[in-house]
Amino acid sequence: MSDTPKVLLQHHLKKLGLPTFNSEYNKLARQSAAEKKDDVHYVVRPCLQELIERKRRKIERRIKAAKFPATKSLDSFDFKVIAPPNKKLTVELARCEFVDRRENVIALGSSVTCKTHVALGLGLAACQRGLKDRFTTAAALVHELIEAADERLQQRLQKLLISQDLLIIDELGFVPLSKTGAELLFEVISQRYERGSIIITSNLSFDEWTEVFGSERLTGAILDHLTHHVHILEMNDESEPLRQSRKVKS
Repeated sequence: MSDTPKVLLQHHLKKLGLPTFNSEYNKLARQSAAEKKDDVHYVVRPCLQELIERKRRKIERRIKAAKFPATKSLDSFDFKVIAPPNKKLTVELARCEFVDRRENVIALGSSVTCKTHVALGLGLAACQRGLKDRFTTAAALVHELIEAADERLQQRLQKLLISQDLLIIDELGFVPLSKTGAELLFEVISQRYERGSIIITSNLSFDEWTEVFGSERLTGAILDHLTHHVHILEMNDESEPLRQSRKVKS
């Protein structure tokens, strides 16, 4: 290959972000010439392989940045434990179009593992779609906000939380919040309003949230922000097949 085409090729490969392919091209070109095969046989496949590998690494980085306590997909979720309408909605949410529309999801019910699994599954789906997630529990988030007492650290943390396409707050309601903690959490929710999606899981119904936030006024303001554009998943109802299965076992 003459110098001019080689320079042009390297320029285009650099634009595509294919450094491995760029460094291997001369070797591939020699193989192509020796075997008298079309360059496409040697060019397209490794090019696609590198693009696929690059995408995989990006997804891995997003998953690591999300700080999931475990990597769980909805493929491994037992949908028999929830009523059919919730299954249909969960599958629809897995397309992550609600994130594009900056809508929220609230999963309510007594089953901790079901709600968390669904939240993790939706978070993983978002990472695979190229979106930025952050997973935390309500207690851990409030603790982190309080610990960042210095104004600059607090602003940096809030900026990080706002920048996420999807913020997942698990286990709201397991620990009552202090007045300061409730106000800091409200500030995060308020700042994300119509700017980014939130998933919240809670073992409490909405009328019990005042016990967590300690103020009817603050609870009302939080619910106003969260439920303006929201999808509700109720994880208490069991499907008929599961109920029948339990009757047989008993």
